[in-house]
Amino acid sequence: MTATQYMKKGQIVFHEGSRSDFAFIIENGQVEISRKRRDGNIEVIDILGRNDIFGEIGMIDGGPRSATVTALENSKVTMISREDLNIMSRKDPNAWFPIIKALSARLRRTATKEKKYLRNANLVRQS
Repeated sequence: MTATQYMKKGQIVFHEGSRSDFAFIIENGQVEISRKRRDGNIEVIDILGRNDIFGEIGMIDGGPRSATVTALENSKVTMISREDLNIMSRKDPNAWFPIIKALSARLRRTATKEKKYLRNANLVRQS
C-alpha cells in the first residue's frame, strides 16, 4: 500500500547499502542523491525535485541501495512498494512507464557524464 512520508530539511531518507523496500515519488521539495567514493569523499550524483522518482532500482532488483538520499528542504514523498507497482500494472501496464522513463533519463545522463570524462581524459578521438 502506498504511503505518504514527510521529511525535514537535512533528514536522510535512506543510506547507501541499506535494504530496498520502496521507491519514492517527490510530491514537493528536493532531495540530494549522493554516494561515498573510494577515497572517502562524498559525491553528489543528482538533485531531484517534484514528480521525480528515486529508490526504484532497489525496489525493482531487491538489491541494497546504491546511494544515500537526503532531503535538501522540507519535502513530501509518496512511497510505493514493488507489490503496489505490480498491482497497479495489472490494472494498467502503463504504470511502469514513469519508472522506465526515470531509469532511461539516468542512464542517458550517466552516459553523457562518462563521455565528457573520457574526452577530458583525452581517451576519445575527436571526430
